[in-house]
Amino acid sequence: MDEPIDPSVVQRSGLFADLTDEDVEGILRAGSEVTFGAGEAVFQAGDRGDAMFVVLEGEAQVDVGGRFHRLKAGDFFGEMAVVAPGPRMATVKTSTPLRALAIPADAFQAFLLEHPRVALSMMRFLVTRLREVEQRIDAWMG
Repeated sequence: MDEPIDPSVVQRSGLFADLTDEDVEGILRAGSEVTFGAGEAVFQAGDRGDAMFVVLEGEAQVDVGGRFHRLKAGDFFGEMAVVAPGPRMATVKTSTPLRALAIPADAFQAFLLEHPRVALSMMRFLVTRLREVEQRIDAWMG
């Protein structure tokens, strides 16, 4: 945790890609760095959702109902918890040692109130994800 967080890693995230340097600095201040060893669960389905994460280094895998997605530097996960707290719907387990920015829900919500541009960016991204899920369901049902 000696290494400072590179803001460009956070800006690589689809969620934060269009944000100003000032916005990204605010996100960095709202969060804190966390580390996990290879093979560790960051969280499991059913756990209380109270933070989102941005991958700074390493890789992890998301398991949503038996469908797996790989996460690498710049990717984020757990964002639903900062919008609508509730039980986690996925399990995230590290594939390699992982360094991440953990952003607590309350700190992120306070940040969003002061930075509405970030809230709009987040809504756009979440709607895009929802559309992708709907398309997958339609393809599966059809």
